Amino acid sequence: MTSDTEGSTPPDNLTQQPQTVPEVNTMTASDITASLKAGFSDFLARPVMSGFFGLFYALFGILFVWGLVWLGKIWMIIPAIVGFPLVAPFAAAGLYEMSRRLQKGESFGWSEILSVMANQRKREMGWMAFVTLFIFWVWIYQVRLWLAITLQNASFSDFDGFLHTVFFTPQGWAFLAVGTCVGAFLSAVLFTVTVIAMPMLLDRETNFVSAMLTSIRVVAESPVVMLTWAAIISVTMLLSMVPAFLGLIFTLPILGHATWHLYQRAVPPAQG
Repeated sequence: MTSDTEGSTPPDNLTQQPQTVPEVNTMTASDITASLKAGFSDFLARPVMSGFFGLFYALFGILFVWGLVWLGKIWMIIPAIVGFPLVAPFAAAGLYEMSRRLQKGESFGWSEILSVMANQRKREMGWMAFVTLFIFWVWIYQVRLWLAITLQNASFSDFDGFLHTVFFTPQGWAFLAVGTCVGAFLSAVLFTVTVIAMPMLLDRETNFVSAMLTSIRVVAESPVVMLTWAAIISVTMLLSMVPAFLGLIFTLPILGHATWHLYQRAVPPAQG
């Protein structure tokens, strides 16, 4: 199978699917374990290519934080770092395609993977990117709002001063409490609508609304298992950003590959 690089015809790997929400399977803890093992196996099968996507994401994070410092937006560093994992599912599109091909035993190189990623701009993945970035924008906006409400009398001119204000003053504790609750809610919403939708849009010819509804149904069908998966992703991603984002070189690809296999277990193959 070869990727389509000309015209507007979708790539051949897309499964033709009626515009209906497919059935979903009930997930168990063993599905998470098996998906993680499969994700790690995919990473070992193509470590350089997989690591490239993790390196790109890590470098983007470093440049993003550096840009905030350069612009003097010290207050945005913590919410940006915390919210950074929210855009990871969209960044993993290439990893999903790699896992799809490895699963089918198909050979591929850089051109095949990158061309499939480029073709997503003609399809519904762009709308999912809009949903992801919109929720990320809401996250940043609410942080700024609560910062103005709770820390309006505080002053900080550098990052150390901001950390001291946030972690060692009553106003900072109130800011952290409210921000954590709102952030947890937004993260749960975004995870629910994207965890299955992202790989599904790459795999099938369907619209982004159907993909989001399928993702919601998977989470609703197995809430404990899927929220456990969300916690694994969140904790792993945040810990990976501690060493200057460099841990993402390894963890992002493994989690991306694993998400593809979890999607395969959650949504039965399309018929016809």
